Amino acid sequence: MEQREEQAPAEAATTVGRVVLAALLSAACALPAWPQAGVGLQSATQLKQLSLDELLNLEVTSVSRRPEKLSSAASAIQVISGDNIRRSAATSIPEALRLAPNLQVAQVNASQWAISARGFNNVLANKLLVMIDGRTVYTPLYGGVFWDVQDTLLEDIDRIEVVSGPGGTLWGANAVNGVINITTRSAAETQGLFVEGAAGDELTAAGGARFGGRITPALTYRIYGKAFDRDDTTLLSGADAGDAWHGRQGGFRTDWEAESQTVTVQGDAYSTTPNPDGATGVDADGHNLLGRWQYRFSDNSDLQVQLYYDHTDRDFRNGFAERLTTYDFDAQHRFPLGQRQEIIWGASARWMQHEVTNLPLFRFLPADKELRLYSGFIQDEIALLNDALRITVGSKFEHNDYTGTEPQPNARVAWMPTEDNTLWTAASYATRTPARIDREFYLDLPLPPPLPPSLPLIVGGDVESEKVRAYELGWRSQLAGNISSSLALFYNQYDDLRSVEPGTGFLNTPSTFSNGVEGHTKGIELSATYGIADFWQLRGGYTYVRKYLRVKPDSRDLNNASAESNDPDHQALLQSMLSLPGNIDFDGVLRYVDTLPQPHVDSYIELDVRLAWRPVPTLEFSLAGQNLLADRHPEFVPSSPSSRELERGFYGKIAWHY
Repeated sequence: MEQREEQAPAEAATTVGRVVLAALLSAACALPAWPQAGVGLQSATQLKQLSLDELLNLEVTSVSRRPEKLSSAASAIQVISGDNIRRSAATSIPEALRLAPNLQVAQVNASQWAISARGFNNVLANKLLVMIDGRTVYTPLYGGVFWDVQDTLLEDIDRIEVVSGPGGTLWGANAVNGVINITTRSAAETQGLFVEGAAGDELTAAGGARFGGRITPALTYRIYGKAFDRDDTTLLSGADAGDAWHGRQGGFRTDWEAESQTVTVQGDAYSTTPNPDGATGVDADGHNLLGRWQYRFSDNSDLQVQLYYDHTDRDFRNGFAERLTTYDFDAQHRFPLGQRQEIIWGASARWMQHEVTNLPLFRFLPADKELRLYSGFIQDEIALLNDALRITVGSKFEHNDYTGTEPQPNARVAWMPTEDNTLWTAASYATRTPARIDREFYLDLPLPPPLPPSLPLIVGGDVESEKVRAYELGWRSQLAGNISSSLALFYNQYDDLRSVEPGTGFLNTPSTFSNGVEGHTKGIELSATYGIADFWQLRGGYTYVRKYLRVKPDSRDLNNASAESNDPDHQALLQSMLSLPGNIDFDGVLRYVDTLPQPHVDSYIELDVRLAWRPVPTLEFSLAGQNLLADRHPEFVPSSPSSRELERGFYGKIAWHY
């Protein structure tokens, strides 16, 4: 039986099905020389100097794993620039991701987010690959991202590239519905002293500082530190939800740049804790270290080698804890083959030591697990018709401990009939490989005496990889000197999506995870940028996604083909950046999100506004308001008892550089 996403699956699901879905969701909730100094404060001046033609000529790397012009990229890619972030009211990376019209970004509570592309959104979202400066942020616990510990000084972000659509050919498994690539500025671009401080009602306090210097003409560095305190969200009753939290983070980056090579070494350390009096929250600590060497043989030939180490500890304050240590190696080589072809190939290896402290009724077995991932990829780009036609074919071959070796091929064609127009199409195959929750999760149901202490309720099964065959068609154009736009149409066919199969008897076998759901999605992604004048720029977009899922004939999925996700059909975004006389900026972001079907969340329109003044080029005062159109509203409900509402908030900020 086929059903549309807007139907209410919970009405047809059994009581056990609801328990299964709630258990999965609660696993994430309860587990849960100074020439360039102060670049960020001069964003208004930079915006005036950056034309739309220059914006389209920005280089992106997420589509082809090499620098290429945004205007000719054969993919549905959106770029959030550092200026877009600094001229919004965003105070965190998840809030900054709201500026991408091709993402669904929903705040669940004070510290937790649901973020996805092209559907399947959830706090357990597992079909989106996220990288920060080349480091993949990923937990093998459920195959997704803990957004509460993904942080950096927003002032130092250069751009965020958001690719909606499969990226498995270059980036590997779990890049099923998209890739988020966060890139910070080099140490040479962040020289001098920068200090900022903010205070308000929801963001109760925040501060950060960064210092950058030059050791030799070729060797630069920066160090930074930041901290914040955030207030509780609100329960439906109006009472505080008890989820206030605060965090601290610091780090460094060094860059050595010679004529033909670059060496980068960077690292971060962080700690986040809930309010000691709060009812919910997670203690999380971690640190990472990354090294990258790039050698340029020529303009179209280079070699890159990268190594990183990442360690994190999460204590969910209920007896369950997670410890993850990751070592990752990645190398890629790009070179021309004749006059018309360019080859990119590479290999990577990842080793993860994952350890959990189990609860009596909620556990992963074995508690300690070593996970290894090996992969290689090759991609060939062929240029024809004086570079007006480009054909790209390639595949990644990735070996994991659960399903063995899996290919992920891709083919793309881009045609530029004129200098200002690019038509492109793509066909891709990608997989979402099993996580530990799919194979090694055990949930027991406690029983009263004189019955046995517990009864197995859910266990991991012999889950195979989820699969998608994706077809895309797009157009990117500079319609006039002051208008640019992009349009992407997509149709995705999914197979072997996760299901929960009931046991054969009440006291015999428990429910198990399997691959009993299939279906398809289709949609439209539209975005545009309009330079009204040299002092006023608008950017925005609209996204339509419709999802059709069904239970396979041999499945009895207790979640009734919900795929444990909740997605709006329609979304829209408009960002305005206006530079007024007297060094005053007046900026706003208007967002519309359609109704979420199940659990139900009403559609909403929200507005963030920022007003900034620079009395001198090195000093900025700003006031910002978030969620101004309602006293409070929910954005995502993982389960009805856990519903949280976001309140209207204001904060003031001072930023200074030298």
